[in-house]
Amino acid sequence: MTPKVLDVQIQQAQPMPLSVAFRCLPNEMLALVGQSGAGKTSVLRVLAGLMKPEHGRVTAGDDVWCDTSQGVFVPPQRRHVGLVFQNYALMPHLSALDNVSLSLMHLRPKERNERARAWLAHMHLPADIETRKPAALSGGQQQRVAVARALAREPDLLLLDEPFSAVDQMSRQALYRLLADLRRELAIPILLVTHDLNEARLLADRLVVMDGGEMLQEGPPQTIYRAPRNARVADLVGIQNHFRGVWAGATESGHAHLRWTVPGTASDGPMLKVRDKGRIPVGQAVSWVVPGEGISLRDVSTETTGDFRARVVDARYLGEMVLMTLALVDFHDLPLRLSLSGALPGRFPVGALLSVRLQTDLIHVMPWRQRMP
Repeated sequence: MTPKVLDVQIQQAQPMPLSVAFRCLPNEMLALVGQSGAGKTSVLRVLAGLMKPEHGRVTAGDDVWCDTSQGVFVPPQRRHVGLVFQNYALMPHLSALDNVSLSLMHLRPKERNERARAWLAHMHLPADIETRKPAALSGGQQQRVAVARALAREPDLLLLDEPFSAVDQMSRQALYRLLADLRRELAIPILLVTHDLNEARLLADRLVVMDGGEMLQEGPPQTIYRAPRNARVADLVGIQNHFRGVWAGATESGHAHLRWTVPGTASDGPMLKVRDKGRIPVGQAVSWVVPGEGISLRDVSTETTGDFRARVVDARYLGEMVLMTLALVDFHDLPLRLSLSGALPGRFPVGALLSVRLQTDLIHVMPWRQRMP
């Protein structure tokens, strides 16, 4: 099977607004992220042939699945698409083997069962589950049966709609590893819809951030987290250290001053020297973000010019990681949040005073044009 590139362009106002355009390559996983009602599942429905857009064009390689300008809309059964639903959508009256066989009805019964059995084994499912109905399977086993059924069609495209939301954490980790193994084998585009941002960052090569049916930004997770296009994107992808400021203007080639401000306070905050791309006018209200790797902690005794004093107000231990909340004591106790690992968190217990340094070259500044929550 020749690998096919997926190209998508969708524009519509009804029944819900949608405005997206993206490409997904073979062996690539693209994650659609955003809040409930953002339009993520509607995009998947268009790709699967379950919904016809007002205006759009969807192609898989040379195959045109949808082109509203030419009156083309290929029905679901003629698209080679594997779809895994959030609730798995297994037939409750059929065994695991027969559920997978539904994708192989074009084969003779004997070959159909052999292929279905091989796919179940490929999902690392034991042979004794073949005769069990979905109600007798765990959530993780049901999920693997659903993936086996989707892949048995030998699809040109795999769609995953919140596929891990109904399984426990241990099953979820095992399914992540299974999906990683499958990606190395499958030369097809994979689209993942998820509300779990950590899941999207872990699994996807690129993110499409959606809000109200509109695609706000698209790119590798690290790029979006380091340089969100605007304040809304920063909020949607869960950037924790998101602040306000006023652009104070250039200081030298490639750098400018940013005045850090706190809403609701009259006093001016510190001046930060940040990168300048020459796009923001002096006096412009801005929002800005700094990634976790741009924040370093040290003992207050080693404080130097430009550091900020902070007190540890909360530390939540999550296995090998600690989520720590600091209050900037000289700046109205403004909160600063970090994810830390290793021995560092143990040096700064709750209540400890420490010194914080920002790596200002990693600060990303955006004009502020909307009300931040």
